Amino acid sequence: MSFPRQYARTQRFSIGVPRSFQISPDGRRVAFLRGRHGTDTATCLWVAEPDGSERLVADPRTIGDTGEDLPPEERARRERLREAGGGIVSYSVDRAFTRAVFTLSGRLYGVDLDGASAPRELPASPPVVDPVLDPTGRSVAYVSGGAVHVLDVDGGDRVVAEPDGENVTWGLAEFVAAEEMGRHRGMWWSPDGVFLLAARVDDTPVRRWHISDPGSPETAAQTVAYPAAGTANAEVRLAVLRADGSGGPVWVEWDRTELPYLVTAGWTDQLDGASTVVLTAQDRAQRTVRAFAADPLTGHLRELWTETSEVWVEIMPGVPAFDSSGTALRFGVDADGERVLYRGDQVVSAPGQYVRALLDVDGSRVLYSASPPDRPQDVRLWLYDGQEGTRAEVLFPGVDDPSGVHSGRLVGGTLVVQRRDLSAPGVRTAIVRGAGSERSVVAVESLAERPDLPGVNVRLRRLGERRIPAALVLPSWHTPDSEPLPVLLDPYGGPHAQRVLGAQGAYLTSQWFAEQGFAVLIADGRGTPGIGLAWEQAIHRDMAGTVLDDQVAALETAPDAFGVRLDLTRVGIRGWSYGGYLAALAVLRRPDVFHAAVAGAPVTDWRLYDTHYTERYLGHPNTDPERYDRESLLVDAPGLRRPLMLIHGLADDNVVFAHTQRLSSALLAAGRPHTVLPLSGATHMASDPTVSENLLLLQVEFLRDALRLG
Repeated sequence: MSFPRQYARTQRFSIGVPRSFQISPDGRRVAFLRGRHGTDTATCLWVAEPDGSERLVADPRTIGDTGEDLPPEERARRERLREAGGGIVSYSVDRAFTRAVFTLSGRLYGVDLDGASAPRELPASPPVVDPVLDPTGRSVAYVSGGAVHVLDVDGGDRVVAEPDGENVTWGLAEFVAAEEMGRHRGMWWSPDGVFLLAARVDDTPVRRWHISDPGSPETAAQTVAYPAAGTANAEVRLAVLRADGSGGPVWVEWDRTELPYLVTAGWTDQLDGASTVVLTAQDRAQRTVRAFAADPLTGHLRELWTETSEVWVEIMPGVPAFDSSGTALRFGVDADGERVLYRGDQVVSAPGQYVRALLDVDGSRVLYSASPPDRPQDVRLWLYDGQEGTRAEVLFPGVDDPSGVHSGRLVGGTLVVQRRDLSAPGVRTAIVRGAGSERSVVAVESLAERPDLPGVNVRLRRLGERRIPAALVLPSWHTPDSEPLPVLLDPYGGPHAQRVLGAQGAYLTSQWFAEQGFAVLIADGRGTPGIGLAWEQAIHRDMAGTVLDDQVAALETAPDAFGVRLDLTRVGIRGWSYGGYLAALAVLRRPDVFHAAVAGAPVTDWRLYDTHYTERYLGHPNTDPERYDRESLLVDAPGLRRPLMLIHGLADDNVVFAHTQRLSSALLAAGRPHTVLPLSGATHMASDPTVSENLLLLQVEFLRDALRLG
């Protein structure tokens, strides 16, 4: 089987990898999702027992529903999550870890985690979206038809909040929250299971866009509420609802005129010794984030802390949180201008670390991820004990080398840790229970396929005066005496996505391109994560020039830094989304350096992209319209003189097809030849295996022809 076909049918080698871990409060049981093998798209729910055995709890194929008939709300939710899997893609458990709920094809199912009974369908009102089991295990909250329902496990389904307007929904995250803020949920149970905190979203002010597929003229266009830069956002409010349906909503009101973005919401029982609402909100310019606590009985609000920035305040995963003493965990910026993790007023993270996320708080212990100084390719785990005031790095069991990309969970003294590194393409997972002589380690097997490649031949360096993190991927057959290779740049290059990592899996597609006769160069220039705040914020008000300059600098310094002969007279570049913008930008503005480009789903005019992302970097278009003009690719269209392939899904509701259509029209008006590859039925991620396979083949054919490879 060819690599492109294998890459497509394994969904980028993600099928069969254990994921979505949840740990029982006593640390004994661990639940997770995984397919039966590397091409099984019907993801199953499993439980790992203390003795190391794994038990299959729910298999969609046995149930008779592989979850392919999705309601529109669930399809949109998965698109925001970039969830391409099938079967059971998410699940919710109760606090005692006795049962779980999940959906298949918009129908609600429950299962006992002890294996005492088979999964059973629950009498909910379909289509069911995003069910959440209450902590006591008595009830399930879910969304159907824009209303929040509560279903008692023993029977009885009631509506506790329903739309009061044509464009109103309850219990779901709005577009910008799910796409840009990392908040994918719109309802949260109180710890005692008495209350639900729910978001009410009114999309009435948001502009309507109409997305159609010319390949299916019999299908009506999809109407979406898309908040493009400079236009109105959805109106979001929060209310506390009684799960038994009694009484009316208790509104939690903050100054939504000053702080219109609801960033996070939820509950804690650590703050005041009782169930307390906690939320954070952000201003439209994204220079202020405030945290609040609210009384669920009255809605009375008090401010906990405020974080401000002259540039923007980054939304960080895992916060706010509270340890067992009620002390808050939050991110902030220290006197040196670097991001740090605080416990109260005390800095938890080590000096020089690039902190990435708060992963878990287990009593007084805090698990977080960070990169050590000068090792942006590594993502490592640290455990801080607030009671002892100590910090220690968490190593993968049996591995002394701390390098690589790690992730983890910590509950009830049990640690689940995953490791990706440069020694192999896959993922290793271990469950670590206890400590000292009581310590036990159990492996959770990955069933993902191994890529059909002759290894990954990658080298990592820091390039040029700015010490840009870079990776060079060479063909397996390359030797020091080989002829100079044409170069293919393969960046993302923008915020929130790091390509240069200490993990083989990050370079599989690049290695396949290398085997076709390229030296593949990947550079994480300014704007990407992993270095520091100044590095990330260097693209403020300059999304084009800064990132392009760094790609050019990386290319020019690569031959000497890597000690490899490269043919800089034949340079191509490919990318997707922001990487697609960067690829098209490269051939339009620097044709002296770049000789061909493949731009997938590119943003071509930032006025067509969403408010929260675009205004963070470029400001409001009404304030500085000239800046938006300078960052647009449309004004550069008359200058194209290099081969350019544009690829775009016609059903993309994130970077809509209008981006490629408008650039193509501008190129046509200027008489500039180019190639457009429209993908019928495809969204921002091409999930059809045949399409995914052929996309790789067509890209390499285009690049080989454009760069004159024999």
